Amino acid sequence: MSYFGLPSVDLLGEQIDALLSDPSTTHGLARALRHTAKEIELHRYHHASQRAWPDGRIDQKPSKVQIGGGTHRIEGFFNIDAVPPADLLWDVSEGIPLHDDTVELIFSEHFLEHIDYPRSAKNYVREAHRSLTPGGKIITGVPDAAFALSQYPGPLNPADEMVERWYAKRDCRTDINTRLDLVNLVFRDQDDDPKYTPHLWAYDYEKLVQFFTEAGFATVEPWTFDPTVANPKRRWGSVYVIATK
Repeated sequence: MSYFGLPSVDLLGEQIDALLSDPSTTHGLARALRHTAKEIELHRYHHASQRAWPDGRIDQKPSKVQIGGGTHRIEGFFNIDAVPPADLLWDVSEGIPLHDDTVELIFSEHFLEHIDYPRSAKNYVREAHRSLTPGGKIITGVPDAAFALSQYPGPLNPADEMVERWYAKRDCRTDINTRLDLVNLVFRDQDDDPKYTPHLWAYDYEKLVQFFTEAGFATVEPWTFDPTVANPKRRWGSVYVIATK
């Protein structure tokens, strides 16, 4: 039990594992429990790092930072992610553990759409602005909702490039039968797959400009895709911006 008499995170995790292994657990409950189990995992990683840096600021002052890179690590960048592998395990929706005005460049792609809007997303972008030096820049790439919506309506070709590039590897081809199915996947992608983190908000260029401008960035412009930095497989169907403090 915790100090307040509530179940500890470890005990809760054990109870969830038991329910997930029970064949009588309904599909709907199992979905909710898998999501909770994932959040418990992130909570454990985050609080382990938070115990090491209780004031919320690490000693390092990296000039280039990658947020949420997963297995796509960029050489020369300090990587912060909620799950391994990373240089620092930290949930940036709770804040970025970097000192004020110290970072020259922040890069993230296909990360922003996975955190809730407005609370966590707006907190993250405010923290990014705080961490950047005057004139510092943040490059952000997300699935382009405008592109996805431009594909609708219209007939769906079984060999459709959008299906092939985005979803073929996930064994969902038999469930993608119409253009609206494609739109649903962009807005709710990975919602029922325990291997992935679901999309929580959709963005296009207009929304990204408004989002970063509201956070105090001086300029927000399209970013020319650079495969030496960005993941080459993200080029298609994504929108990137570069915002300057």
